Amino acid sequence: MPHNEQSRDALGDPVSDPLANHGLSRTTRSHNDQHRLRIRAAAQAGTAGEEGSRVTKTSRLRGVLIATSIVAVGALLTACSSSGASPSSSPHATSTKVALPTGPVSLTFVGYGGAGQQGQIDAWQTPYTAAHPNVTFQNTSPASVAGVQAQVQAGNIQWDVVNVAPYAATQNCGTLFEKLSVPKLDPKDFPAGTIGECYVGNFTNSPMVAYNVKDFPDPSKAPKTIADFFNTKKFPGKRGVVSDLQDGMIEYPLLADGVKADKLYPLDVPRALKKWDTIKSDTIFAPNVGVLQQDVANDQVSMFIMVASRVLVELNAGVQIKPIWDTTVTALNAFAVPKGDTKLASAEDFIQASVQPGPSAAIAEKDGVSPINLKSKPNLSANAALVNVFGKSNTGKTVAQNVESIAKYNNADTLLINQWLNG
Repeated sequence: MPHNEQSRDALGDPVSDPLANHGLSRTTRSHNDQHRLRIRAAAQAGTAGEEGSRVTKTSRLRGVLIATSIVAVGALLTACSSSGASPSSSPHATSTKVALPTGPVSLTFVGYGGAGQQGQIDAWQTPYTAAHPNVTFQNTSPASVAGVQAQVQAGNIQWDVVNVAPYAATQNCGTLFEKLSVPKLDPKDFPAGTIGECYVGNFTNSPMVAYNVKDFPDPSKAPKTIADFFNTKKFPGKRGVVSDLQDGMIEYPLLADGVKADKLYPLDVPRALKKWDTIKSDTIFAPNVGVLQQDVANDQVSMFIMVASRVLVELNAGVQIKPIWDTTVTALNAFAVPKGDTKLASAEDFIQASVQPGPSAAIAEKDGVSPINLKSKPNLSANAALVNVFGKSNTGKTVAQNVESIAKYNNADTLLINQWLNG
């Protein structure tokens, strides 16, 4: 077993801190220049958010505290219900029940920026303010555990609702994140593992294997399996992946190396990195998804592993991309509330409202993710349907990230990845 029980108690950061500062060459093609420039600017800013940009809804963004401590990285982007997570048998009721304020309330919402966060504004915040006129939102990005840690340690909480990887909320439950009371949620309406002690899942995103059709124009000769991704002799060209645990960096090489989907967890990181060694010189290990998206947009990679929501953005921009439907990893994205937030009751109410069938369907339609509420019935665009891991386009299988396992081994695994990338 590759894991060390004594290495699991350090703090981890699932979003903003890159695993390595790798210089990436970039060229700018003429296709959709405005779109490309926007993506490039986001990548150079080094954010992990949706194109890394900040979004404003009803007022200017608040300043973000920057943590100076080094924390382990993990994506806040997106995953799915955990196959190994313990299902919620009842909504949590750990916080003191407080009546919702009737006076003005401003909630600071922390997302991933760009088009993705605008979708969250439209799908979640606008309907909530319509139903609760006294509640408005300030939007900022990117979300990070480092930012939460800095605020909690300083006793100065500026964020109220934070997008987070469930394993990060689980790992820091009760220390950096509040234990949530969500009695309005019926566990039967959600996949098992969606409602954790310190998080509530808000959508499922899928880091999918895909290729640039320009590099493989003949469908009969195009890559079709995960193993093909690691076969640069038969399928030449650069590969791209985000260098963190959340975006499938470890699951896919294990699957390509013959590990069965139901045997993936706990992750055998040394074995996965050994598989990466076979194509390391042909691979761009992007420090965040914004950088990877730019490389996809600029034809810097022939094949890549990138979350469905970002693939959708490029499809909508006219980039010719085709997913490889072999076995696709799914990852849960979630809401959490920083420990000590004085607006906890309002934050909890907004969270519960945002995962109801209507808002859950709306976020799927706008951002190309999968709705978390089982009663949701989204009306997807043609491109959104193409990347819908639970739709008809997926002719393969899926495997859900195991939230509890990743949380348990996050620090030891991240250390191994860091050492390998910098070795």
